[in-house]
Amino acid sequence: MLVQFIRGFCMALADSVPGVSGGTIAFLLGFYDRFISSLDDVVHGGRDARKAAILWLIKLGIGWVFGFVLAVLVLTSLFEEHIYEVSSLFMGFIICAIPIVAFQERAGLKQKWPFAFFVLAGAALVVGVTLINPLSGDGLGIDVAALTPLAAAYVFVAAMVAISAMVLPGISGSTLLLIFGLYLPILGAVRGLISLDFTYLPVVLVFIAGVACGIVLVVRLVRFCLEHFRGQTIYLIIGMMIGSLYAIAKGPLTLDVPQPPLAPETFSLLFFLLGAVIVAALQGLQWLLSRGKAAEEQTSIPRAASKTGSMPRVRGGAASADGSDSAGSTAAEQPSQPMSPVVSAGHTRSSASGRRSKAERGAHARK
Repeated sequence: MLVQFIRGFCMALADSVPGVSGGTIAFLLGFYDRFISSLDDVVHGGRDARKAAILWLIKLGIGWVFGFVLAVLVLTSLFEEHIYEVSSLFMGFIICAIPIVAFQERAGLKQKWPFAFFVLAGAALVVGVTLINPLSGDGLGIDVAALTPLAAAYVFVAAMVAISAMVLPGISGSTLLLIFGLYLPILGAVRGLISLDFTYLPVVLVFIAGVACGIVLVVRLVRFCLEHFRGQTIYLIIGMMIGSLYAIAKGPLTLDVPQPPLAPETFSLLFFLLGAVIVAALQGLQWLLSRGKAAEEQTSIPRAASKTGSMPRVRGGAASADGSDSAGSTAAEQPSQPMSPVVSAGHTRSSASGRRSKAERGAHARK
């Protein structure tokens, strides 16, 4: 439960900031495939798979909600007041994350190296999305407190597109909301709903419905690509992560009062290194999780044996969990040999004495 909470919390912090994707966090922590397959199983999986996926996503979602609420109440103001420090932080995060992702997927990437041009395609996609950004987060100036049917349809479509980006490493759903002009209005609506202002409830519900619809339509495609075209998909994802560096540098243009893009004189080396430290910490967390899982799998075998009432025995060979040993197994696997008669020593002596007495009786009769 704690592991899933931390994963969801980190994803929410990334999803709430333009230029960073929660999918990148999932990739770094090593649960991206499980995340995508669980989302798909909720809709298309069997009964058991759907139940397991829902339980897994609920644990992840608790941490995500907690992290998102914290981001809405705290990080949005921090983002506006210290834009260059935050941009430097996430730039260090992404630059250090790219080689880690490439290393984790090195086996598949080596086999698919002719498809490396997908890196350029992914980078060009993110840069193109960033270039059509509005100059500020106000965008179209939709009044989310008095939602009209046309505005509701617009929010629904924007939510579908944004959630499609949030499940992909490299493309930020928050950036797409900026493009649609809904980033600050949606955050303001969520903040108002947290403060028990229910006039924002309709727009939040419409946004949630768009998110659910986007998951149904997009996640299936993403899972298919990862299963059948993994090398090409990973190259595309790495390209998206590279392109997100441009989106982060342009982040100051998306504020209420636009600021100049990130430049060498406004770049913060301290926060850049802090981003690298965060990546290292996430990798350390992933390593600890993998060690804990391996230890749990090793202890599950004796535990299962004790439940069945048979404990491992060692007798002339290696012990096994089901109570058998290698010597016994070898003997059982050998073909049966014909049984030879067994004659005891006593039986041999009695037979010999019987033969002698019979010979003596014959000699006496001849006399």
